[in-house]
Amino acid sequence: MITIKTKEQIDKMGRAGRILADCHKEIAKMIRPGITSWEIDQFVEGFLAKHGATPEQKGYHGYPYATCASVNDVICHGFPKKEALNDGDIVTIDMVVRIDGWLADSAWSYAVGNISPTAEKLLKVTKESLYKGIEQAVPGNRIGDVSHAIQVYAESHGFSVVRDFIGHGIGSEMHEEPQVPHYGPAGKGPRIKEGMVFTIEPMLNVGKFHAKVDADGWTARTYDGSLSAQYEHTIAITNQGPVILTEQ
Repeated sequence: MITIKTKEQIDKMGRAGRILADCHKEIAKMIRPGITSWEIDQFVEGFLAKHGATPEQKGYHGYPYATCASVNDVICHGFPKKEALNDGDIVTIDMVVRIDGWLADSAWSYAVGNISPTAEKLLKVTKESLYKGIEQAVPGNRIGDVSHAIQVYAESHGFSVVRDFIGHGIGSEMHEEPQVPHYGPAGKGPRIKEGMVFTIEPMLNVGKFHAKVDADGWTARTYDGSLSAQYEHTIAITNQGPVILTEQ
């Protein structure tokens, strides 16, 4: 069942979103060769605590960290590590923030030092595909219109769209209805209505879209070892259109 949020509930999610966006702004200043994703994870723990918020991922089905940190061929759900990030890497930091009982979710991919032209294009197109999807998230459209816009844009630039991981409704729980794929035909899926809140979080690969999961049960990688990137926002649907609750 899709739960429609009240203005008050969306305002509370917006508060979580602002804290999350501010945290990403600080992370952006930290990204450089030599830093570890473990250090970033520790920073996020402290930043959220300072703002009266908590990291929703920590403890979720036993997940042990405040963030997911996905490097190069890792699509999502990578563990923060004490190994230094290297010049030329790309890293996606994904987090879910809870405050006052309500959540916001956002992932952002970062360039570490000087990255290859291919990696640069991947980051650019992945971010643009997110906003192409958001443009379609208006009352009266269907979820499939969001999905289709992302797929068409990504594939027109030569990238594949991951199928195994998708966007989702969010509110007082991390994963709610509706499910939001980033591929598929337009005109399908639930009708988008005022008061819905969900994430759009396309993951694009340089190679094929297939994924595999490491022995840790969490870390998802591209099957062919190619680079992957992800950008994600939490959006609320209003009668004027989508409002990004996690805008940086």
